[in-house]
Amino acid sequence: MQNLLDPAILFFVFGVLAGTAKSNLEIPPAISRFLSLYLLMALGLKGGFALSHSGMTANVGASIAAAITLAICIPMLGYWILRRFVSAFDAAAVAATYGSVSAVTFVTAVQYLETQHVSYGGHMAAAMALMESPAIILTIVLANTLRQKAAPELTVYGGGTAVIGSQGNKLSVSVGKVLHESFTDGAQLLLLGAMIVGLITGDAGKAAMQPFSGDLFKGMLSFFLLDMGLMAARNLPQIKGKSPVLIVYAVMGPVVHACLALGLAFLLNLPVGDGALLMVLAASASYIAVPAVLRYALPEANPSVYFGLSLGVTFPLNLMLGIPAYLTLAKAVLV
Repeated sequence: MQNLLDPAILFFVFGVLAGTAKSNLEIPPAISRFLSLYLLMALGLKGGFALSHSGMTANVGASIAAAITLAICIPMLGYWILRRFVSAFDAAAVAATYGSVSAVTFVTAVQYLETQHVSYGGHMAAAMALMESPAIILTIVLANTLRQKAAPELTVYGGGTAVIGSQGNKLSVSVGKVLHESFTDGAQLLLLGAMIVGLITGDAGKAAMQPFSGDLFKGMLSFFLLDMGLMAARNLPQIKGKSPVLIVYAVMGPVVHACLALGLAFLLNLPVGDGALLMVLAASASYIAVPAVLRYALPEANPSVYFGLSLGVTFPLNLMLGIPAYLTLAKAVLV
């Protein structure tokens, strides 16, 4: 209940209500993009400042290893479950979406931990960045395999031209091209670059950037969550008529993923803050980076399925209920 009374969360709820009422309230796309970049830059700086104190420890390595493990296992598990109920391409797209992460959910969780006075490692921002790509890689490989089975004599070249091959050429999407776009994405680079700046400058940089990365952070997050609430309301109609299995997965999948993360955190003896953030990352679903890649790499999948579920169902649940629940579980288990 305390999380629901947080100003940032209340602005998100207000955005959902305004969007549901079909208000003409909207945040211009350019401002929304700026807010997103600001939050990632501020988060990267915070992570770098914290990492300058802790340094590279065994705990840092264990947290990052756990994050990468989850980023590989979650999409594989999701596909294995969903392929029994929906088309293989839709199953792969949903699995990729839920195997990746939501930066906004992570940023909100970081803010929540700070309000609860729970410490966490700055390296968790790097863990978030590393969790974004494995699901994309696995999905592209899986999609190419599915295409080979469906059209064994069809191939697509770089210019997008499909031709029939006599030597068993296969329809495929260049993994290298998609990976290049993923790793050179501006938001991703800004997060990692800001973290490096924070790591290099340390306490002096933290003091100099405090008005930017500290004082403004809560207000900027509230403004951005208002926009996210409006977007969530607009995407709720997309999930109407979808398989009930997908709705159940959008609700229960994140809970299962968070429990997997909690188990890993317990085995690796991670501190409460890092364990809670690992749970948040595992439970979140991408609604920006991965859907943008899937539209190019997996056009056979229905965007309203994976985008509607992640933004219309999972994001609001994690934001309002999931984050405090994950922290409570982490406190109970990671002692």
